[in-house]
Amino acid sequence: MAATQKQEVEQGDHHAEEMPRVTVTRRSAITFALFVLSAVAFLYFVLPKLAGLGATARRIEHGDTWWIAIGVVFELFSFAGYVVLFRAVFVRGTSLIGWRESYQITMAGLAATRLFATAGAGGVALTAWALRRSGMEARLVACRMVAFMVLLYVVYAGVLLIDGVGLGTGLFPGGGSFAITIIPAIVAALLFALAGAMALLPGDIERRLGSWAAGSGRVAHWLATGATVPALAASGIRTAIDLIRSRDVGLLGAPAWWGFDICVLWACFHAFGSPPPFTVILMCYFVGMLGNLLPLPGGLGGVEGGMIGAFAAFGVDFNLALLAVLSYRAISFWLPTVPGAIAYFQLRRTVARWREQQSHPSDDAVPPVGAIESAASLRA
Repeated sequence: MAATQKQEVEQGDHHAEEMPRVTVTRRSAITFALFVLSAVAFLYFVLPKLAGLGATARRIEHGDTWWIAIGVVFELFSFAGYVVLFRAVFVRGTSLIGWRESYQITMAGLAATRLFATAGAGGVALTAWALRRSGMEARLVACRMVAFMVLLYVVYAGVLLIDGVGLGTGLFPGGGSFAITIIPAIVAALLFALAGAMALLPGDIERRLGSWAAGSGRVAHWLATGATVPALAASGIRTAIDLIRSRDVGLLGAPAWWGFDICVLWACFHAFGSPPPFTVILMCYFVGMLGNLLPLPGGLGGVEGGMIGAFAAFGVDFNLALLAVLSYRAISFWLPTVPGAIAYFQLRRTVARWREQQSHPSDDAVPPVGAIESAASLRA
């Protein structure tokens, strides 16, 4: 009886940890392909003609090749920063995840983020699955995933706050209206306040509410269940704070991820003319990135429209902004797609190897990270 129960548990764990899959029918695949093709056609061919920019749009084929090449190099550095940050957050102590595995997980996750209209959830699910298969505890994975996102987006919010106030007050060159400078800064400040408030939640809030709900009715039980989310978020935020205090040089991967990607946009402006002040590029970049929240694959269409509109609000020449943004997106959106797809299949083989190692452990095998570092060590 005990053996049967153990086998059922093992089977349940196995199925629970299968690679995240997306149900793709022929109709959905065709619809997705048509959307991508129509979006690309509209952005690169129809939009310029509607705006009376036919001649200008043809300049995209005659941009400065050297600056475009520099933009590609910047994007590669951006990906490298992402991998470095991944290792700083998730690979601490002995682990099955080396540099090659880190590359596979991050690139496959980036490709999933680009291709599926889930606001990045596809990449998060794929990353979490790979980490679980490496032997990391589920709660530790969840805590570090939150910490990883916090470390990334604290840079995002910090730039919005500082750059927005600087532009709005005239401290930085570029000008800009209240709506495009101070309002984004206010939103960023509210995000910081929310994160700070969540970090102050007691570490045992989930246990406290669980004990209170034990004899307090159905509503209390629902509240206690709902407390799992803020408890996990608070744990992840505190983990991110601890990582920052550790001064791990790998955390520089977060500003590298954003900074080099912004430099791609800057290089694309140089490819077709004179760029606006870098402070303006920063603000328009981050405002445009809000398009990723739209239910579109990789924010395709939404990000471009947001960036071009933001540059127009700052008085940047529309022709130049259009060419620079479309060129930037051609690099940032499509560059990781092919290597990311390859990394996806490499990751499947890597996970199969991990499974084999865990099924037949040897004396010199690397123990899974969950066996040597508990979630409590990072406030999970």
